[in-house]
Amino acid sequence: MQKLKNVEEKHLKKDAPQFEIGDTVDVHFTIKEENKSRIQVFNGLVIAKKGASVSKNFTVRRISHGEGVERIFPLNSPLVDKVVVKKRGKVRRAKLYYLRGMTGKKATKVKEKVVHREKK
Repeated sequence: MQKLKNVEEKHLKKDAPQFEIGDTVDVHFTIKEENKSRIQVFNGLVIAKKGASVSKNFTVRRISHGEGVERIFPLNSPLVDKVVVKKRGKVRRAKLYYLRGMTGKKATKVKEKVVHREKK
């Protein structure tokens, strides 16, 4: 068991992004095409987080041309360049799968969380 933890630690990201379910994020993902690579940005709402340690994944959903598009990203993958949080969401569920059945304005049902700064 100890050996497994040592192997997993090597593959964990040191600067793992901090985001929660309900946040609107931009995921910068490296795409390799033949002999060149580029970074593509996928922006949307985080609807789920799964897994633990090395196998941790998160699902991002967006509406593109009237269709819902979901993509699952491995959190510790070297292909995920960075995750930028655009808006914090205020939700009361651990998984937002109910948004799959909604279109239009209903699909943007998540309210924005107001973050207060501490006084020094």
